[in-house]
Amino acid sequence: MDYTLIRSSRRSVAIELRGDGALVVRAPRAMARREIDAFVASKSAWISAKRAILAEAASRQETTPLSEGERAELRHSAEADLGARVAQFAPLVGVEVAGVGIRFQRTRWGSCSSKGRISLNGLLMLAPEEVRDYVVVHELCHLRQMNHSPAFWAEVARVLPDYKKARAWLKANGSALMMRIGS
Repeated sequence: MDYTLIRSSRRSVAIELRGDGALVVRAPRAMARREIDAFVASKSAWISAKRAILAEAASRQETTPLSEGERAELRHSAEADLGARVAQFAPLVGVEVAGVGIRFQRTRWGSCSSKGRISLNGLLMLAPEEVRDYVVVHELCHLRQMNHSPAFWAEVARVLPDYKKARAWLKANGSALMMRIGS
């Protein structure tokens, strides 16, 4: 099975299936290639199943790359909509936000800095409202917990008890949305 290998100082192997079906494997620098190949081979059923889900999602959704005009419209909508959601949820999470930026990222729905700045993907405007709420709350909770520990997920659940539904929607449909960015 073909894959792109990225070695780093990490301690474990991780696989990522991108929206276009490309497989990326992240592994420790010292791990032998045969061990990595064996790991990938052991995940072949998972990889095949996920590729089938990606293909089905792509067939159900529009995957034509966005034009510059469409991006501009989405950015404008996102600044208003996502900015309002940040203002709504920040007090509930108990954080102050230094600023909100809208970007079109190929691999992330959002990110935050330790200085309190939130960056959100403009493609969220193509997702249901509850998904937008989830990503906003997820990033705001990172301002309290800069990790994905049980404490972090407890913060998310405290604000959005049904967050797992939105998370599942993103897993099922997010790759097809990311394909709208183009190359």
